[in-house]
Amino acid sequence: MFVPPDGVFLVIRDDARRAIACGGIARFDATRAEVKRMYVLPEARGQGLGRRLLADLEEEARGLGYTALVLETGDRQPEALGLYASAGFERIPCYPPYDTRELSLCFEKPL
Repeated sequence: MFVPPDGVFLVIRDDARRAIACGGIARFDATRAEVKRMYVLPEARGQGLGRRLLADLEEEARGLGYTALVLETGDRQPEALGLYASAGFERIPCYPPYDTRELSLCFEKPL
């Protein structure tokens, strides 16, 4: 799902080459990619790595020809919700399989 030309997976490493943040994009439909597997190690949070990773994923998506990104996150993820809102993502109705999950929130951003 993360193999070009449909997707990509990025890893941020610290000075010791330890993976401390990751995320990917995968084809959602003909024009949109889905942000997947965004994660920053708890001890590495608060350094802007999530924002950097999201910006890099947006750039990769543009390079792969996508015109928008969609994503799903949980309603109990306040940091993630803040990041996505500040990055320009807007709430949309949830899509399958998240449309039947009470805790899921879905978002979209044009590129």
